[in-house]
Amino acid sequence: MKVFITGGAGNIGQYVTLAAAKKEHDVVVLSRTPEKYSGLAKMNPRIKIVQGFINEYDKIAEYVEDCDAVIHIALGWGNEPVTMCMEDTVPTINLMEISEKAGVERFIYTSSTAVLGHYESDMEESLAVSPTGLYGSTKAAAEAYILGFREYGAESGTIGEEVTMLRNIIRPGYTFSNPPYEGGSSQLDRRFRDITDAIVKGYPIQLVKNDGTQFLSAEQIAEVYIAILENGDMTGEIFFALGNTYITWERIAQIALEEHPKSNSTIELYDKGYGETPMMFSVKKMKDVLGLEFSGEDAVREHIKWNLEQSLKKMNTSS
Repeated sequence: MKVFITGGAGNIGQYVTLAAAKKEHDVVVLSRTPEKYSGLAKMNPRIKIVQGFINEYDKIAEYVEDCDAVIHIALGWGNEPVTMCMEDTVPTINLMEISEKAGVERFIYTSSTAVLGHYESDMEESLAVSPTGLYGSTKAAAEAYILGFREYGAESGTIGEEVTMLRNIIRPGYTFSNPPYEGGSSQLDRRFRDITDAIVKGYPIQLVKNDGTQFLSAEQIAEVYIAILENGDMTGEIFFALGNTYITWERIAQIALEEHPKSNSTIELYDKGYGETPMMFSVKKMKDVLGLEFSGEDAVREHIKWNLEQSLKKMNTSS
């Protein structure tokens, strides 16, 4: 298969790109700055990085013309409703329409657990979306277009032309990565590094009691993308992509202290009323349909080790 990937050099995308190439798919990665990610292309001859923005639709149409599948991971951003819609929702809809018209067979969209907005016990994909922020709203809006694009519009009283492209959705939660090559990407969230910085300096680690999530590494979530990419004629399906265990930030700090036992740091917890029983997203569908299930703790430990190395380098450089 020839696969076009937006955001294919980012936190999640770099591992999806590498996983697809390893499975002998030819991969075309859209990047605003290809020269910045030349190391990714060097990792596998099947990877090609091309220049462009997700709203440069003429370029996009050229890139997807002979592709069998499109994986959309890139995120546009805006701090106001109209800007967020124009920077993320509209490019997603355009990419989907361009892909269908080009004869692309499969389209995979990267949404988010943020579309739900609220939390309850054992959340499943079938729950109604109820976003509470612009990020969740733009993801929910794009989901609606992707699932609703089953036929083209038609004149009153007639049936529109049927859409043939298979369309599926992945909803990641907190996904982190160690760079797979020199200059590769990692997640933008600072909390892992804040913990390891505090530990190497011997400072207290201040965290919220019972705060955590179902962590998953980018290398693990890449398996979800590949499973959907290669899964027959499945269409219109949504999958949560998270670890099967709830890991607290307190536990992460404990693991970091285990990995750096010389530290004098202590963990200070602040109670914000989070209950001891976590609200969990169900990963049953991912297991039952795709045959995939992940425990996040081993990957979390490896990520902590990498962050500790970076924190120690920074401290040694500044001293």
